[in-house]
Amino acid sequence: MQKYQAIREAAYEANMQLPALGLVLFTFGNVSAADRDAGVFAIKPSGVPYAELTPAKMVIVDFDGKVVDGELRPSSDTLTHAVLYKHWKEIGGIVHTHSTYATAWAQSQRSIPIYGTTHADHNTLDIPCAAPMADELIAGDYEYQTGFQIMNTLAEQQLSYQEIEMILVGNHAPFTWGSTPAKAVYNSAVLEEIAKMAYLTESINFRAPRLKDSLIKKHYERKHGPNSYYGQ
Repeated sequence: MQKYQAIREAAYEANMQLPALGLVLFTFGNVSAADRDAGVFAIKPSGVPYAELTPAKMVIVDFDGKVVDGELRPSSDTLTHAVLYKHWKEIGGIVHTHSTYATAWAQSQRSIPIYGTTHADHNTLDIPCAAPMADELIAGDYEYQTGFQIMNTLAEQQLSYQEIEMILVGNHAPFTWGSTPAKAVYNSAVLEEIAKMAYLTESINFRAPRLKDSLIKKHYERKHGPNSYYGQ
């Protein structure tokens, strides 16, 4: 166990943030933490309540989705994580939740429009929603194909995973990622808040205009890039 202690602890700490932030109910979610040098990641075991988790219960899996170390069965979403780690070389953490507002947008099969500066602080684009998976893929290796569903959606929209670190999977739920598990959890919490704000915006004014380009640029660049200066 000592060999993988660091990523087990990172995965445990990140997973425990999900209920603390109100992003999961029961066992509806998972976080993984990657060790790029070792070519493995630690992920939450399947079906284990958060109150019963420990670092030792995290399961170690390689980037082909094969269990390397651990006594429990890994999350049912493990193959999705494996696909993304294998193809996206610069991510160190992945989060999947069924958080209420982001999942509602995914179920509606809608991307989240950029309505306000909170959204623009983190992204300059709508949060994309992947189209529902084709029937033949659902009947096949579903979780494995979900990884490609995510990657293909970004490719089709000419987006990079470094440019936008969150997505909705149509009829399913959100996935986020980041350079670390902590950053991926942060992105998951931000996505849920953006989804909630967008829903409330359309509830108040279904003709609400998109945020002006000048404000998008201003708010994003004051937090990102060489000229950033903003912090709260």
